Amino acid sequence: MYKSKSLDAEVLLKWSKLLTYDFFRIYSQHLLLYSPPLSSDYYQKSKQEKTQLPEFRKNIYTVEMIDFILNLLKTNEKTKQQIIEDYKIPKTTLYKWIKKY
Repeated sequence: MYKSKSLDAEVLLKWSKLLTYDFFRIYSQHLLLYSPPLSSDYYQKSKQEKTQLPEFRKNIYTVEMIDFILNLLKTNEKTKQQIIEDYKIPKTTLYKWIKKY
């Protein structure tokens, strides 16, 4: 399984339960960091349309993501402005992380 190219979600869920580690978080973090920005038209349409589907908030940051981003700053791989632009993190949020961590 370790060397396989893909795993069924059911198998991954079993491993997550067995090892008490959320392997799905790896993929959800990737989606949060690298998803393309949405146009303002999309936001206006989504506010008008009410659906039964759950809405996922994009502004939920895990400790691992915060550590990764702050590590980029510490190692001078990226500047604050580059992080704000590349990862679409609000300026105030980034400065709060710097102060807190």
